[in-house]
Amino acid sequence: MTSPNLMSFGKGSGCGCKMPPEALKTMLSGLLCNNSVENVVVGNDLSDDCSVYDLGNGQYLLQTVDFFTPMINDPFIFGSAAAANALSDIWAMGGKPIMANAVFSWPSELPIEMGREVLHGARDICRQAGVALAGGHTIDGREPLFGLSVTGLATPQTLKRNAGAQPGDVILLSKPLGVGMLAAAYKRGTADENQQIALQTTLVKLNNGGEQLGKLAAVHAMTDVTGFGLAGHLLEMMRAAGCGAEISEALLPKIPEALPLAASFVLPDNATRNWNAYEKELQMNNAAAFPWVADPQTNGGLLMAVGPDCVDSVLEMLPECSVIGTFTEKQKIPVLVIN
Repeated sequence: MTSPNLMSFGKGSGCGCKMPPEALKTMLSGLLCNNSVENVVVGNDLSDDCSVYDLGNGQYLLQTVDFFTPMINDPFIFGSAAAANALSDIWAMGGKPIMANAVFSWPSELPIEMGREVLHGARDICRQAGVALAGGHTIDGREPLFGLSVTGLATPQTLKRNAGAQPGDVILLSKPLGVGMLAAAYKRGTADENQQIALQTTLVKLNNGGEQLGKLAAVHAMTDVTGFGLAGHLLEMMRAAGCGAEISEALLPKIPEALPLAASFVLPDNATRNWNAYEKELQMNNAAAFPWVADPQTNGGLLMAVGPDCVDSVLEMLPECSVIGTFTEKQKIPVLVIN
């Protein structure tokens, strides 16, 4: 018996189903929370990956929630990818995830057995990360949605925000780009076997190196690259720090199987949405970079601002990282230069 097409039940795809940046900005107008609230160290005013609460005992409590629609028809991989993506928010702030709860919408038209596979995939990833999948909440919804609410711990010394970049800092990225393009080809039925394998492998790769990066003082800022693409999340870091930045298309790490897709502009629709949201803050000197900087990532890599004297230490700790550019002098209107 042929299994139902999981992706046909959702209009989005992975982190590409995020609300458009401008719409999100409008929705959050007047609703921002910052550290003026007692014991809240980090709110949502600077687009950080987690909210942070001071426990008063030398430890910070980190909290995040992340969920999305399927980007692949395999329910086990869908659950695995969603779990890895949610855990990444804790690691992106230098924290240690300790517990998770599932957020799950499952249409009654889909087999319960497929839903169980989603949960099995999430549990497998949580076990790899040493995190307890302790509970959750489920609804009968029109679209399959899955993700986690994750609790983590950090200290004032290990917490990394996206606001700490300094002029002269080197920009590092821990994973290659191209997930959105691979997912688009998969959804359209044009991905070959190697592209499908590359998509699955990248989707479930953990960003757990972020916990160790939190211990390095010279890692001044960190976030992870997800639905707004490399340019979108780098611009968030730039705005928070007031810096400019310059990156090189030639230095960007790229999933090899996505290269022909970029050359043919096989992009998800949300790549254009991303571009329209931030093109006024970009100086694009190399059009070949467009597919790579606008492509929405799901469970993408860690994006770091690292002091130049510590780059070798980071590369030794995480050899998969790539140097992609530098942060430049503070500017009234931060501009990302793409060569």
